[in-house]
Amino acid sequence: MNTQLQAIPTLTPGSNINAYMATVSSFDVISPEHERELAVRLHDQGDLDAARELVLAHLRFVVHIARSYQGYGLNLGDLIQEGNVGLMKAVKRFDPAKGVRLVSFAVHWIKSEIHDFILRNWRIVKIATTKAQRKLFFNLRGKKKSLAWLSNDEADAIANDLGVAVKDVRQMEGRLASHDMGFDAPVGADEEKASQAPAFYIEDQTASPEVANEEAEWSALQLNALRSAMAQLDERSRDILQARWLNEENKSTLHELAEKHGVSAERIRQLEKSALKKLQLAMGEAA
Repeated sequence: MNTQLQAIPTLTPGSNINAYMATVSSFDVISPEHERELAVRLHDQGDLDAARELVLAHLRFVVHIARSYQGYGLNLGDLIQEGNVGLMKAVKRFDPAKGVRLVSFAVHWIKSEIHDFILRNWRIVKIATTKAQRKLFFNLRGKKKSLAWLSNDEADAIANDLGVAVKDVRQMEGRLASHDMGFDAPVGADEEKASQAPAFYIEDQTASPEVANEEAEWSALQLNALRSAMAQLDERSRDILQARWLNEENKSTLHELAEKHGVSAERIRQLEKSALKKLQLAMGEAA
């Protein structure tokens, strides 16, 4: 038997939100005994009719919770729809043997879905990613006593109350006070508004294709000159420069090269200095 809960297509909060709320209010509130009976049927037998009745009986509760989040400027119908998803998840996971009412169990799932929806849609840039930030996002505005910036004492009190750092309180206060701005000016914006868009005053620091091509050609010329200059050195000098300057990892010390070539470390230093001078002269002539 398919035990996945299905949404009710004819009962979704659309443009006529008042009609939806009137409909969900018409469903009977079920007694604790009947709720347990339905939950047992769903839990033990996978009875989808029991699941449907449990969901319908608690839709008004979702509306009540969703309306408390209207202050975030999002569509109430969308908030209710997300809350309904949380309710269906709760019904599917509800265990009547735990001895609690479904409404007490479901509140967490309903709020969790609504919270995720708000955080995804409130701003273009995600405003809260950590647990502390999420807690502050949904509690800070209610704890502020005015629209003014928090004083040090107020910030300390809120941080202690919510169990977060003061710097997190200050950071979230700044994020809540900010707003999204498009990179380009809105279509039809006048000259004054257009000049305020980031595209107007943020300079493009990337090189032009002409400059990039010129730099690539210059690098290729320098590399060819280096190869040509290295070819003019004797084998021992090439090995010293390669080991001391050109190897990206595991560069050799003077003593390691002295042991390899059977001379003193001072002699290796002299050969290195002489080879570098020849290399510079050869590359200068090539340039």
